[in-house]
Amino acid sequence: MAPGQNQIKMIDILIPTVAQGLLWALLALGVYITFRVLDIADLSVEGSFPLGAAVAATALVNGYGMIPAFLLAAAAGALAGIVTGFFTTQLRIPALLAGILTMIGLYSVNLHVMGKANIALLRVETIFTYTESFGLNSASAMLIVGILAALLVGGVMYWFFGTEIGTAIRATGCNPQMARAQGVNTNKMILFGLLISNALVALSGALVAQSNGFADVGMGTGTIVIGLASVIIGEVLFGTKSFKNCLISVILGSIVYRLVIAIVLQLGMPPNDLKLFTALLVALALSMPLIREKMRQRRSRI
Repeated sequence: MAPGQNQIKMIDILIPTVAQGLLWALLALGVYITFRVLDIADLSVEGSFPLGAAVAATALVNGYGMIPAFLLAAAAGALAGIVTGFFTTQLRIPALLAGILTMIGLYSVNLHVMGKANIALLRVETIFTYTESFGLNSASAMLIVGILAALLVGGVMYWFFGTEIGTAIRATGCNPQMARAQGVNTNKMILFGLLISNALVALSGALVAQSNGFADVGMGTGTIVIGLASVIIGEVLFGTKSFKNCLISVILGSIVYRLVIAIVLQLGMPPNDLKLFTALLVALALSMPLIREKMRQRRSRI
């Protein structure tokens, strides 16, 4: 194959991969809120992701339009977060178990929302087909939508977590005892944080469903690992010097994760092994601080 053809092939792979990373970045940002800001493990994202896809797809198929579809998806995800928060703060169920309970319950909810296991969006106007109407191809349309979504959500998050409520949420995750001593209602902050997180995850599900052309009840499987992989990879590669740096790192981490997946698929890895590869990748990224410390100690001995 000629060098020019190789370059064209690489661009054809690179643009959709980066675009997918940007669409999934909203999921990563939602996971970041619970995993890093609130310091809790929330597995309900595996239910709220397909919930956002199901609500958005159902709204589009029934002619509600794109903006109502996104608003309804975000509202549905927020309600899922409220349920998890209620289990955690009012019923005193551990956050991990509360997320699992919500995730299990949302499977049936998603089936009721769609009325069946999946909904096709092939002949329905979506945000991507609307963008393509300006003369763009599908890959470029996906990239532009992804960039706008990531910039908008990242900018709003940076502004919000600098406000009094946002700072209270961060303080709750950092030191709940000190936050309570300062008069912060930590239960409300946990509830609010879970609400925002799951709303973002649902929005990501709505975007991914429109990008794929369908919504499926099982599309949330493994999303928590994808979100964690994006967060950890971003932190390891791009740092965590400030909150703004953290948000940028998470977005870039989502892109890097998608690029790694695309590369290993091009190298011939069977798609069935992707979940195992992702789990190993997350384990390696989580162990990087320990590996660096061991290497530093070994160098000091030399």
